[in-house]
Amino acid sequence: MPEGEGWQDQGDFILTLIRNPAFPDKVNDIEVECGNSLYQLVLDRYIAGDDVPFTDVRKVWRNTTQPACGTCGFFEELFPQVRAINQKLPPAKRLRVLAGDPAIDWDQVKTFQDVLKFANRNASIASVIEKEVLSKHRKALMLFGTMHLMHGTRSAVSIYEKDYPNLTFVISDLALFDMNSPDRSTSPFATWPIPSIARTKGTWLGALDLGYFFPPPFIIDKDCNLHNEFPQDLQKPMADLVDAFLYLGPQDLRLREKMPADIALDVDYRTELLRREALFPGAPTGTTLKELNQQILNEAENPIFIVPAPPDPKPVVQDCLEHKNRGRTPQ
Repeated sequence: MPEGEGWQDQGDFILTLIRNPAFPDKVNDIEVECGNSLYQLVLDRYIAGDDVPFTDVRKVWRNTTQPACGTCGFFEELFPQVRAINQKLPPAKRLRVLAGDPAIDWDQVKTFQDVLKFANRNASIASVIEKEVLSKHRKALMLFGTMHLMHGTRSAVSIYEKDYPNLTFVISDLALFDMNSPDRSTSPFATWPIPSIARTKGTWLGALDLGYFFPPPFIIDKDCNLHNEFPQDLQKPMADLVDAFLYLGPQDLRLREKMPADIALDVDYRTELLRREALFPGAPTGTTLKELNQQILNEAENPIFIVPAPPDPKPVVQDCLEHKNRGRTPQ
């Protein structure tokens, strides 16, 4: 199921779930998207209750390939909570947290070409699940963006399902669906309890296609043409892609997670995030910490989760054309 990155309601639900006394009887491991596998040994020691400085263990989620992980308060709560739960459990029932992101060392990353070496995130996710969970006949809760989890696509789940079929139950949140309903009383979810889980097979939700739930990505082909559609393997009914939906209340009342103060005040780390961002083609230039601080203040005026506008593809298209005109293949 999706993790709580940026969405307070989802994060709160997951933290409540793992606090349930029955959880350790059902689950052995938790694999997370916001976890750099380079630090798995440090993470293991911390989750087991060893004396590990928090400044060391936070590198697990601060130094992934995904910048949003490092500013997400959910993971600052998840890891300490699992550690605390383990202190109350016998050794045989203690939970393990698995870092699913590629083992990137940002101290060695100086160019976009260095970043590309760690681009195959789905392969890393699948490898961890196969090695640490499936081959050992264990059970895991996977916390990843839905696109990494869908059946029958190029997702992480589909990679390992070739050898381990029919073992994974994929839950998606309802995301953008019904976001702009003018009258909440007429919403198809008006009478649904909060939270609710609904299977997709044989239901009207499962018959809908992906475009009802997520905006299609923009893709730049080798000739620098822009395509705004899902790949062919995603053009299916949702029942072919996920097994259930999780409903946590009206979509237009979702709460946005606030950035923790220890991150907002960490000038060195946020400066490093700007350095990493600048490595990507088309990234905005000249952004300052002062501007980012003002953005944090502006967002505090409205705690409702606002779906971000799709990124502008024009800079990426322009970068592609410039590479093409120089006779080089764009990356």
